[in-house]
Amino acid sequence: MTNQLVDNKDCVSPSEVAASLAKKVMPQKAHYGLLKMFLLAIAAGAFVAFGAHSCLTVMTGTIAVSWGLAKLIGGIVFSTGLMMVVLTGAELFTGNVLMTFSLFEKKISLKELLKSWLVVYFGNFIGAMVIAGLIFLTGASHNANNALGLMTLSIASAKVNLTFLQAFTSGILCNWLVCLAVWMAACSTRIIGKIFAIFFPIMIFVASGYEHCVANMFFIPEGIFTKSLPEVVSLSNIAPEALANLTWQGFAIKNLIPATLGNIVGVVIFVVLLFWMAYLKDEK
Repeated sequence: MTNQLVDNKDCVSPSEVAASLAKKVMPQKAHYGLLKMFLLAIAAGAFVAFGAHSCLTVMTGTIAVSWGLAKLIGGIVFSTGLMMVVLTGAELFTGNVLMTFSLFEKKISLKELLKSWLVVYFGNFIGAMVIAGLIFLTGASHNANNALGLMTLSIASAKVNLTFLQAFTSGILCNWLVCLAVWMAACSTRIIGKIFAIFFPIMIFVASGYEHCVANMFFIPEGIFTKSLPEVVSLSNIAPEALANLTWQGFAIKNLIPATLGNIVGVVIFVVLLFWMAYLKDEK
């Protein structure tokens, strides 16, 4: 027996989470040095990309059996990416939209907010692109006799053929769930609690097929790389006009911009504003 005291409180209240995010956690992130912020953002982009590639891998083959089951399995695996982000303290743009809590509380300035978003967004892109390039070079992006390549091409093509409204509204739903996962993870003081808090909302967003800008920094570039393989393209049943949008320009205009805007709006309105008014506004 030891005399060590054990804190049995394994969670904190929602109001405590709101106060902590607004007044401590997010201001601290906003005040990171640029190099630290950028390196942690590269790490987060890579972690999400690892989860995204594993998602594609486990969905390959299962979709012929059951489309819904394939999406569920993909969501289960993908959630590992955000677990790695949260538990290592990496900087993910979609999670950092929660910094608007601190803006409302006047703990950070708009300039600090935008600087952080810009640095982290670019770092996430670099991290995701590094993993996309390395995976393509290994051949792991199109293994299983090109079955995985077909899955990659199909997913990426579908994403760049959404309308602006579809990508935007899908982005709203996606990051609403992602930031609820971050919020719920902050409620727990234990590792296992954080893991389970992340797991279910992320599983829902992936299984539902919503648009996450950082995940798409892997999915779509990997599809563009795969498009360069004639043997994969020849096996696909994707219409030529659909594949025509699978370009860097199509990636930016048809998906990344509207999905990013949706990711921001979804959190600011349905997480930050909602919970700020419920838990923090009355303090003033």
